[in-house]
Amino acid sequence: MQALRLHVVSLPHTQVLPEYSACAYSLKVFNFVKFMRSLGHTVYLYAGEETTCDPTELITCISEEQRAEAVGNNHFTSTSFDNTLPHWQIFNGNVIKEMAKRIEKKDIICLIGGLAQKPISDAFPEHITCEFGIGYSGVFSKYKVFESYAWKHAVYAQNRNAASVDINFFDTVINPYFDPKMFSMNLGERNYYVYLGRLTQRKGIDIASQVCEHLGVELILGGTGDYRPAYGTYIGNVKAEDRAELLGGAIAAFAPTIYLEPGNNSHLETLATGTPVISTDLGIFTETIKNGVNGYRCNSFAEFVTAAEKVKTLNHREIATQAYIHYSTDIIRYQYERYFYKLLTLWDKGWYQLPTDNSQEIVTQS
Repeated sequence: MQALRLHVVSLPHTQVLPEYSACAYSLKVFNFVKFMRSLGHTVYLYAGEETTCDPTELITCISEEQRAEAVGNNHFTSTSFDNTLPHWQIFNGNVIKEMAKRIEKKDIICLIGGLAQKPISDAFPEHITCEFGIGYSGVFSKYKVFESYAWKHAVYAQNRNAASVDINFFDTVINPYFDPKMFSMNLGERNYYVYLGRLTQRKGIDIASQVCEHLGVELILGGTGDYRPAYGTYIGNVKAEDRAELLGGAIAAFAPTIYLEPGNNSHLETLATGTPVISTDLGIFTETIKNGVNGYRCNSFAEFVTAAEKVKTLNHREIATQAYIHYSTDIIRYQYERYFYKLLTLWDKGWYQLPTDNSQEIVTQS
């Protein structure tokens, strides 16, 4: 098959570097560019001044000075996705100008910022625009890749009566992913519990704190944000290169999000190290966490307390193996490739394209 030509647009308030992996969308762009390039495809990256993900070409659309000024004294993960802000206007404007110099027929525009990047899509109405990692609201494009079925269903029903929703056959679900070179199984000693993520109450951090306090066990807290629960040792934001060691040394990781979690990268990175996950029974966890296999999904304090003990009997090697099979970039990259080839059939027979016409494969998750 012909190589794909992808125009990937990052965000104006981060760099596409591992140092910015606390932003789930920047991390997604970083890994996405790497694995699509590994398959031999042409990938133009529109971003800040620096990257180490090896695009075919890095097109700088905002200077580091402008990026840093936009973030100010805040953490980059708290910056608004609002295309009326000056740095968004600068960035989107430069993306449109530079993309116009490079884009060809049948190229695919890959966006990660929702409505904040809609002006880019509007500038190229004759091209296919795909939002390739939807774990957010403010979705606008005709072609969409959701991070979970739970979030796909939520977005489909947003602002509509759920009973009146019809399917879009050119949307799909591809779960978040991890780089297996950074996250591998840990067979060492495990003697603490961990919470790694944004430090907010809506992420359920108080649940993790209260359960561990009740059991009298150590809880290590890592991530960004100002909230501190009553119990647990806070170690600050954890660098990308240190996350595997932290997660792999845990008895289990807590992911007790109390809202409908679309993706949650860190819980998949946790599974990659062989560490089980204790989560709520909602959102992506209903698709990724299997009770008694790689963790437990809980609905009460008693269930969380019980799960914290029962996880000690789970098979770390099996947890890591299954995580690799389902969520590693080695595997996920082919799901994206098949999906983009499916989009290219829109230039031909589209819905009526037969497998014999283009060796089309099923792209939905099993």
